[in-house]
Amino acid sequence: MQRYRSIVTKISFVLIAVLTLGACKGTKAITGGEVDARMSTNSIIKNHYSNQSEFKTLSGKVKIDYTDGEDSQGVNVSLRMEKDKVIWMSAPLGVVKAHITPEKVSFYNKLNNEYFDGDFSYLSNLLGTELDFEKVQNLLLGNAVLDLRREKFNSGVYEGNYQLTPKKARELFKIIFQVEPKNFKIASQEISQPEQARQLKANYTYQDISGKVLPDQINIVAEEEGDFTTIELSFRNLELDKPMNFPYKVPKGYDKITLK
Repeated sequence: MQRYRSIVTKISFVLIAVLTLGACKGTKAITGGEVDARMSTNSIIKNHYSNQSEFKTLSGKVKIDYTDGEDSQGVNVSLRMEKDKVIWMSAPLGVVKAHITPEKVSFYNKLNNEYFDGDFSYLSNLLGTELDFEKVQNLLLGNAVLDLRREKFNSGVYEGNYQLTPKKARELFKIIFQVEPKNFKIASQEISQPEQARQLKANYTYQDISGKVLPDQINIVAEEEGDFTTIELSFRNLELDKPMNFPYKVPKGYDKITLK
């Protein structure tokens, strides 16, 4: 039990950084689409943004499998989201409940009678790249983590996808985006800091949900100095644009987690 509690505490930080979309039961995975080697970089980027799915709220279930080389755990959670405003998660029996907004990250863990309330800095360190609410949301909606319209990119074709790399190399970061050709959603995105041996990579598969293209499965691998954290997300029973609330209150008497 003590080992399980320590795993729950560790995974709690990861869970609130990887909460959002999923899959409806009975939908079909999206496949197909051929690249057009003549397509310009600007057209690839324009198509990516024009094909983003619009919605107000969602609710559903997500299976999250986590491993860091020492511990592993599978967790089924309920999630709710109001786009651009709040992401809410609850594990079975409310053992872990999380509430994340653009301003702060908060969760509590009933097994250890503890809670966390703070900003994105710890999650950024955990996953090896600077994160905020928008980046987390983009990461999990199949959108580019960074705004592709704010800098110049080179484009090419790699393994059946369009690949985008910055024309001007960043001093500390290496960035690679792959865009699938059918719906111009992100097939994979990678942000790395070679000098610090840090890398965050996410690979995606998609499906159609009521005419909206949303992630089916997401595989996230975070590396730091040779240590790997892998998070696999599988989604189901998603409902869009339903009225919902986001109940969250840290129980009295819980100890606040202080991060070093």
